[in-house]
Amino acid sequence: MSEAAPTVDVVPDIIDMNVTERLQKLWNDGLTWVDTHTAEILISLGVAAVIVLVLVGLRRYGRRWYERNRSLETWQSVVGRTMAKTRTWFMIALALEIVAVLSDAPGLIARSVGVLFSIAMVIQSAIWARSIILGFIEHRTKTDENSSEALGSAMKLIRVLVTFGVVAIAGIVVLDNLNVDVTGLVAGLGIGGIAIGLAAQGIFSDLFAALSIIFDKPFKVGDSINYDGTFATVEQIGLKSTRLRSVSGEEVIISNTNLLDKEIKNLTRLNRRRIILNVGVIYQTDAAKAQRIPDILRDIINGQGHRFVRSGFTGFGDSSLDYEIQFDVESADYEVVYNARHAVGVAIFQRFADEGLEFAYPTQTTFTAAPNGEMILPYPESGWGTSAD
Repeated sequence: MSEAAPTVDVVPDIIDMNVTERLQKLWNDGLTWVDTHTAEILISLGVAAVIVLVLVGLRRYGRRWYERNRSLETWQSVVGRTMAKTRTWFMIALALEIVAVLSDAPGLIARSVGVLFSIAMVIQSAIWARSIILGFIEHRTKTDENSSEALGSAMKLIRVLVTFGVVAIAGIVVLDNLNVDVTGLVAGLGIGGIAIGLAAQGIFSDLFAALSIIFDKPFKVGDSINYDGTFATVEQIGLKSTRLRSVSGEEVIISNTNLLDKEIKNLTRLNRRRIILNVGVIYQTDAAKAQRIPDILRDIINGQGHRFVRSGFTGFGDSSLDYEIQFDVESADYEVVYNARHAVGVAIFQRFADEGLEFAYPTQTTFTAAPNGEMILPYPESGWGTSAD
């Protein structure tokens, strides 16, 4: 026990002596370096000062660009905000690195400045990367006010995820520059990330689907869409689901992933809508009049001010000669299209009446025969016996 005490007392002295010697050596090397490389140090200081002034100027102009348009609607504002986040301590570390490299600093000083600059560079790069990533996302959402508002809740989570990812990568790089073994840390983060991803894969899937809606823009709030035979108007694009209002009035809630997996028809972006109407006339129609029906339909469409596409005979129906007419209404508003179809239908009805063309309707003629097969009243020669069922 008496011999152990001096050992405990000696260790701090050795440590103190080593630290003192290192500091003394650093001081002596610094003085020698200044005495022998005065010209190189002055030149490198000048170069460093110029570079720092350039960075200060870029930061100032970046701040001005961003203040002109804080909504990030232009890429200039995104770049300006990123430039404005250049830190003063990074510029100081950069200046020291330039001086140490250009003036051939001693080994201990060069290594110390190099480590300091590496850490500063990694942190500053992380700040720039976070600003650019978030700026890109915000720029895409700000281009559409409704979509941006709809993704307000998602943006909070996106900022957290981006910040966590950037900080994690920066921390690993810093530790690696400090000669710390980060293999276990990287493995732990990887396993933890996989576990979290499996546990919340549904949430992340819908989140990425929401981002896809904003970036790819298949639709936005207020658009009328059609999917799986459902016609609805988009009311809200949320973090996990999209809320729609169907034409029959009920609210439809569908997950973003499920919605994007379907074939979506955006009806709002139509610059025209095509309408197809079918018309049937009786078999007793005169052949000359039947030949003129496509031209009559063309005149009706042109008279209504719509774009005629085609019309013609389509087949022999059970009770009618069938015709089809196709025309385009130059409007994306469904109300306009609906009224146009009504007006064309009424015009066809009126014109056919003026032309003496009769619309067909389902009819059936019944003839009665005796047990021996002889026709009995009413039979065809009498003109009787036609009845509509």
